[in-house]
Amino acid sequence: MAEPGVETRTRSSVITARAAASFDPVGRSVATARAFVRDTLQGWGYADIVDDAVVLTSELVTNAVVHAGTTADVLCLRTEEGVRVEVGDRYPEREVPLQGMAQSFGNPEREGGRGLLLCAALASRWGVDYAPAHKHVWFQLDLPERPVGIRSAGPVLPVELLPVADGRIRVAVVQIDRSGAINAWNEDAEDLFGYAADQVIGKQLTDFAAWPHTPGIATGIADALQLSRWEGSYGVRAADGRTVAVYASHLRVRDTTGEPSTICLLVRDFERAVLQSPQRTPSDTAKGSLSEGRATDPFEVFIGSPAPDDLDGLLQRTVERSRDMLDADSAFLLLATDDETELEVRATTGLPSARQRFARVPVEAGAGRYGSARMPAVHDDLAAVPGAVPLLDGTGMRSVVTVPLKVEGRLTGSLGVAAEAPGRYSNEEALRLQFAADRIALAVESARLGELERLRRGSLSFLVEASDLLAGTLDRDQTLALMAQMTVPTLATWCAVYTIADQSSEPYLSFVLHEDEERIDGLKALLSKIDPPEPVPTPGARVWAAPGEAAHQAALRTSMRSLGLGSTPHVGSGIGTTLATAAAVGGETVVLPLVARNRVIGMLTLGKPTDDHFRQEILELAEDLSRRAALALDNSRLYSERMAISQSLQRSLLPPELPHVPNVEVEVIYRAAGEGNEVGGDFYDLFPIRDGAYGFAIGDVCGTGPEAAAVTGLARHALRLLAREGFGGPAVLERLNAAILDEGARSRFLTLLYGELWPQEDGSAVLKVVCAGHPLPLRLRPDGSVEPAAEPQPLLGVMEDLELYEQMVTLEPGDVLLCVTDGVTERREGTRMLGDDGLADVLATCTGLTAGAVAGRILRAVERFAAEPASDDMAILAMRVPMPHTM
Repeated sequence: MAEPGVETRTRSSVITARAAASFDPVGRSVATARAFVRDTLQGWGYADIVDDAVVLTSELVTNAVVHAGTTADVLCLRTEEGVRVEVGDRYPEREVPLQGMAQSFGNPEREGGRGLLLCAALASRWGVDYAPAHKHVWFQLDLPERPVGIRSAGPVLPVELLPVADGRIRVAVVQIDRSGAINAWNEDAEDLFGYAADQVIGKQLTDFAAWPHTPGIATGIADALQLSRWEGSYGVRAADGRTVAVYASHLRVRDTTGEPSTICLLVRDFERAVLQSPQRTPSDTAKGSLSEGRATDPFEVFIGSPAPDDLDGLLQRTVERSRDMLDADSAFLLLATDDETELEVRATTGLPSARQRFARVPVEAGAGRYGSARMPAVHDDLAAVPGAVPLLDGTGMRSVVTVPLKVEGRLTGSLGVAAEAPGRYSNEEALRLQFAADRIALAVESARLGELERLRRGSLSFLVEASDLLAGTLDRDQTLALMAQMTVPTLATWCAVYTIADQSSEPYLSFVLHEDEERIDGLKALLSKIDPPEPVPTPGARVWAAPGEAAHQAALRTSMRSLGLGSTPHVGSGIGTTLATAAAVGGETVVLPLVARNRVIGMLTLGKPTDDHFRQEILELAEDLSRRAALALDNSRLYSERMAISQSLQRSLLPPELPHVPNVEVEVIYRAAGEGNEVGGDFYDLFPIRDGAYGFAIGDVCGTGPEAAAVTGLARHALRLLAREGFGGPAVLERLNAAILDEGARSRFLTLLYGELWPQEDGSAVLKVVCAGHPLPLRLRPDGSVEPAAEPQPLLGVMEDLELYEQMVTLEPGDVLLCVTDGVTERREGTRMLGDDGLADVLATCTGLTAGAVAGRILRAVERFAAEPASDDMAILAMRVPMPHTM
């Protein structure tokens, strides 16, 4: 016999839907389980029993993951009568309770055991199933009897006070598949946004949705499409380039095959009442003995229950309740900046929210109490005092009452309601609104601080990633591209980067980016026609109105020309492109200076589309980014200048084009070690001395890089000068040795193979060579034999007195003379080295090859010898006397 109030679970009810999830034994799983049950039941349309189900689930999951320390399995079953929720744990040693022990269920004072007590109090039916390794506690909540008729209604209003709508309200119906692609688009969607169905089917909703981008906070569009139900405001980019503010209701469903999709109903934002779900009051949610005798919370009386758990939701609920409470046409809520000097528009209803959101107004707008947001104020007729409430200029509102939001005496915001008729409000309404503002001020401030903390964490992560990306390149063009890509769309809809070459140069438009690639060309053309912003070094963002004004004038001129011609503008035509560009830059545009090393090197321009504004936190984040970007851009400039100078000097050390030597093939291959080096410690040269005589050299200065290159230049130019003065090989090298020693501490020893070449009429070539400490030249004969072509002598730059001599070598037709630096012979792979013998073996395989082919084969052999890149410079000089029939 079961205990009173407890019954075994029955399966007689028809189950129409189910949802299951498991939660790890950690504390945060309780909140995740609550969210799972809440989203599931709201998606099923069971909002009337959501609160009780969440309370019971929270207690039972807490028992499983906290007290029992096991995974909690939650199963939700939808039936015709209501919903059944089952929570199971996996405790391995479960004692089955005996009958007659109802007192063991627990009591309200204990941490564990309250779940069963709550089940008895709240559930229509409940039960416990035991097994050797798990326990399931289930409860059923029946849907309340709903009387036929009106469930909620608004006040009766005169016809002239009803909101104005078009002749027919259009509800766009858009269906999104699990991948986020659009697969249904009705006629009302075509009318609202200007796209035919075949233009959008198969494309991502994110291509059209203008979702607010704020690093680190709020729900993204991809997250919203995964929720079982979602309501809220965002924008849709229409075919003409405008952003249409919409209010949307999303419902996630699945078809008979189990494939999920999301149905999106969208109306224009000022028609949100068509879709917006009315919020329940506390009296709707009061249930049983748990709500009896409980003191009514003034906050819940005003906001409703459950209260939104995010700042934007709380602010939006606040302005809507304020509007309804005073039977107003519009309402607005502004939050104060940290220094309490400005107020930022954060929520409106009945006003063009897309135009006003994040706009800023001063706290002290004028003299006297009516010009300060710190005091309540009532304006009977704004027409008599134009500009008294800047936010309402041009909106048609006549009477307004505003009250401050204060926490511990500090101004945190301002709440106001307005009506189109004059004289609607008195001090009595101001007192009612102030009472409501006092109730919600602390909650708003708490939510605002939470948002700021999330924003700061997101900003820190954003800046760390940006710094890493900017530090990873020294290329100027890539740095400009990174700057733009990091700001769009995270911080702005579009951006432009201006650079300044030097103090006397005008700013130059270097890079333009828009989140819609089709708008980039039009934006670039617009910015190219207006004067760039002034390069002011003052830190911080300043508003730049020129792009918006220029776009507006261009759109006006184009429209007038179009009307004069009598043609109808359409998307893709000239007027369509102009209007789209005007919409793209029609919002707030700000300029941040790029200052590096106490000099303005450019400007970063950020822009929003029509009527949009930047929030203060985003501007502060952009300022931090601009400082990092400026330094990265200046570093890339300095690096580019240094590389250009270095490469120019290095190219001056390389010999010009090799001269043509009659009857002798010559090929040179040169590889300098080190990134960005074109010349290093190894060098080569071949030059005419006089008619019929040519000098050649190949050498190796100790070390690599610029220091070795300096000695390289000295050696190459000295060889040419001395040889053309008529000195023989030994005399040339002895004088070069003296010049190197004269360099003192900057001198470096040098190995050098120098020779003079005389082509002969019989097809041979006579050489005189001096090998001063250099790898010996190798001679390849047509029969494949390889032999040294000189003897070793002392290197240069070490001793003052050298006694050098030259050796005569005759190259017969078919002979090859190979000269290399030690970067070739000392090529290493672990403990192995190519060496002189290895080089001779490779050269022996080159019989019959041209000089170019010989040099190429030697280089390939060196590269294949080791996998690692070469750490030393390499030079290869091959000379071949061709056979008579090949000339």
